[in-house]
Formats: sequence, C-alpha cells, structure tokens
Amino acid sequence: MNTFDIVQGVVIGLAVLVSAYVAYRKLLPKSSTRVMARVSASLNHDGRPAFVRGMGRRLQPAAATGSCGDGCGSCNSCGPATAPARSDAQPLTFKSRH
Repeated sequence: MNTFDIVQGVVIGLAVLVSAYVAYRKLLPKSSTRVMARVSASLNHDGRPAFVRGMGRRLQPAAATGSCGDGCGSCNSCGPATAPARSDAQPLTFKSRH
C-alpha cells in the first residue's frame, strides 16, 4: 500500500461518516437529540477540564420552546398561512386556433 491509497481510504471513510451522520440527524431527529443530550451531559460534569465542559455545552441540543419559531412541527400550525387572494389576478382567456 502506498501513501495515495491510505489518503484515499481516509478521505472516503470521512465522507461516508459525515454522510451517515447527516442522514442520522435528518431521518431520526428525536433519537439524535436524545443521544446528543446524553453525550453533552456526560461531558459537562463537575471536575472535568474546562475544554471538555465547553465541548459538552456546545454539543447540547437546543431546547424546543413551544413557539412557532422553533420548527418542532408538533401542532401542525407552524408555517405560512394560506396565501391571501391577489388583487391583480386576471381570469384565463382561451383563444380559438382557427
């Protein structure tokens, strides 16, 4: 094995790991939030070094506030309201081809 093969393997491995992480976060959001909360809590204990506690605080998932701005989607009332009727709308007119 030469150096190119090792670098290629590392780059492909990183790409696969990043894509798996993104898919996990998008497809299983509740599960990923639970896992991140557990990891964050385990890192943010008293007696840990400051950089480890800081990492735990950065990994802590944002708490849902229950407002329409957090995007939780639990009440199905978030999102744009029905579009108001446009006043500049014109009816369709069809012309014959003859």
